[in-house]
Amino acid sequence: THSTVMVHEGSAFEAGKVGDVMKGVDHLKDLQKELPYKWRVQSARYGKASCVAYIDARDAQDLLDDVVGPGNWATEYYQANGLLMCKVGILVDGHWVWKSDTGSESNVEKDKGHASDAFKRACVAWGIGRFLYRLKIQTLQTKEWKGKEYPYAKEKDKIIFDGTTLTNYIKWRIENGVK
Repeated sequence: THSTVMVHEGSAFEAGKVGDVMKGVDHLKDLQKELPYKWRVQSARYGKASCVAYIDARDAQDLLDDVVGPGNWATEYYQANGLLMCKVGILVDGHWVWKSDTGSESNVEKDKGHASDAFKRACVAWGIGRFLYRLKIQTLQTKEWKGKEYPYAKEKDKIIFDGTTLTNYIKWRIENGVK
């Protein structure tokens, strides 16, 4: 099995040295803070679209930089049982602590999306983005357009084709208690 290693630029791991060693783990609870999130369609069929909240991988990277420092975390991608895995390591008390997970392929950019999903899932093991799993899946009606089902904003009689409109619409529904 071939392994590919990708390491966060500027990390102590990449440089082959240990920079400013973090002491203790008390501050790691800051990794659990809520980040800005968006909504996407998980599935659309039978007149319903299930929409889930997600964070961008860059936001997770920024949070790691802010909480533990850019030189105190690293990533490693590898294959296990035919699956792409990602490990996120944090330097704690002079030792690397690693947590890993796999992801799923994206419908848009298959390999890039798979790597990003594996990274974000490994981050969840550190508490990053875990709040998303407490958010309720949003179910919207769909309308068919050119043989495909899309979320439908019945209040505006509009089909939703893009993520920004979907995110804004779901936020509006939640804020206004629309069922």
